[in-house]
Amino acid sequence: MASRFSGALQLTDLDDFITPSQECIKPVKIEKQKTKTGAKIKIGADGYFDVSNGRQQKLQKVEITLADCLACSGCITSAESVLVTRQSQEELLRVFSERKYTDTKGVTRDVSLIVISLSPQPLLSLAARYKLPADDAAGRLAGYFKSLGADLVLDMTVAEDLSLLEAQQEFVQRFRNQQLEPGASHLPMLASSCPGWVCYAEKTHGSFILPYISSTKSPQQIMGSLVKEVLAKNREVNAGEIYHVTVMPCYDKKLEASREDFYSDMLNCHDVDCVITANAGRGGARAGRGPAAPLDWPWGGPPAGLRGHAGSGSGGYADHIFLYAAEQLFGESKAPLVYKNLRNPDFREVVLEKDGVEVLRFAIANGFRNIQNLVQKLKRAKSPYHYVEVMACPSGCLNGGAQVRAAAGESARDLLAHLEAAYAQLPVSIPEDNQLVRRLYSEWLHGRDSDKAKAMLHTTYHAVEKSDVALNIKW
Repeated sequence: MASRFSGALQLTDLDDFITPSQECIKPVKIEKQKTKTGAKIKIGADGYFDVSNGRQQKLQKVEITLADCLACSGCITSAESVLVTRQSQEELLRVFSERKYTDTKGVTRDVSLIVISLSPQPLLSLAARYKLPADDAAGRLAGYFKSLGADLVLDMTVAEDLSLLEAQQEFVQRFRNQQLEPGASHLPMLASSCPGWVCYAEKTHGSFILPYISSTKSPQQIMGSLVKEVLAKNREVNAGEIYHVTVMPCYDKKLEASREDFYSDMLNCHDVDCVITANAGRGGARAGRGPAAPLDWPWGGPPAGLRGHAGSGSGGYADHIFLYAAEQLFGESKAPLVYKNLRNPDFREVVLEKDGVEVLRFAIANGFRNIQNLVQKLKRAKSPYHYVEVMACPSGCLNGGAQVRAAAGESARDLLAHLEAAYAQLPVSIPEDNQLVRRLYSEWLHGRDSDKAKAMLHTTYHAVEKSDVALNIKW
C-alpha cells in the first residue's frame, strides 16, 4: 500500500492503524486513564474516537504542518490523503510559470531570481541512471532547469567547505572544553548534517542527546544563507524575491528546510524555499537527455567547478575532523586514516595513538540500527568515541531515500558501489585552500569567530515533548 506526496514523494509500508509505537511529534494533551491493553481507537465518519474505557470519547482534531510530519509516516494511514504543496515538483513548475510563490507565512511574493543549488549525491545518482560522466550530468541538469526558467544553477562546494571548517573548529573547542569539564556533555560530538537523524534525536531522546549534536549547519542551510544574503546583495535584490531550490538526496531535507530555525526574521524569508530530489519521475528523464548549460559562478573570481571531498560520500566529516584534530590537538600532521569495520560495514571506527596511548577514537554510524546502538552506549556511559559521523540512511547520503533506485537487472549493492566510486573520482576540494571561503569569512562574516559567523553557520535543536494524539490531517 502506498500514498504519494504530490507525485514526487512516496510513502510505503503504511498500516491502516496507528500503533502505540507510532507516536506523533505534535503534542496535544488529552486526559485519559491508563489501560493495560493500550488505547483502542475507532474511526468514525466524522472523526476518531477513544473507546478504551467502554465509552466513546471524540478525540481532538490536530492541524499538522509539513515540519511536524514529513519525516515520520507513523501517523499516516492508507485512508489519509496528504498533499504537500510547497515542497513538490508541481509547486516548482508553478513558480517557474508564474514567477510568484507563497511563503510559509502565507505571503505571496514576486520572484526576481530562481536559484537552483545542486548537491553532489543526487547529481551522481542521475549520472549513473543515464550513464553520464558527472560533469556532463551537471551540465544537462543545469540546462534542464534553465529551460524551465531558472536564472542560476549552482554547485554547493562552497557551502560544504564552510560546514566542514566550522565542524572541525567546533570539535577542537569541544575537546578542549571536555578536558576542563570532564563531567560535561561536550563529547562525543555527533554530526548534524542529516535531518533524519536530527529529527529522530529531537523526538526520541530529546534533552539527553541534543547537547552532543554539532551545532554546525548542514551544507544545504549554509547554502541557503549564502544565496539569501551574499547573492541577494550582489544582485541587488531583496532576499524574499529569491526563490531558492535545492536538489538533495533525501526527503528529510524538505523537513530541514521547513524548520522555523531556518526562517530569517531579519530577511523575512526561509533560507531554502523548496527541496526536490533526483527521484522525481519524468523530470529526471528529461534532465538526463536535454541540452547542456554551464553551472553558474556568481561569487567572483575563477569558477571552481564540481567538487567532492575526501572521505565518505556523505561529505567526509569524520575524515576531515579527525585529521584536523590530530594536528591541532596532538601535532600529528600525517595521522593515518585506517578504518576498521565493527559489527557491520555501516559502523566503522578509526583510532589515533600517540606514544602508545589512544588519544582519538572516531566512528561512522549509518542506519538506525547502528544509531540506536550508539545511543544506548551513550546512555550507559559506555561510548568510547570522541566524534561520530551519523547518517540515518544505510551507507549514508549516496544511498539516500530519494536517490534514483537501481534499474532492472541491477542490484542495489552494485549501484551503491558505482556511486561511491564516482564520488571518489570527483576532483577533491580542500576546504582550507578555498580562496572563496577565506574571502567569505573576511567580507561576509567579519571573521571566523564573529557573532555573525555563529549566527549564519550554526543552529540550535529542540527536544519535542510527546503525548497521546489523534490526527485528522487536512491540507
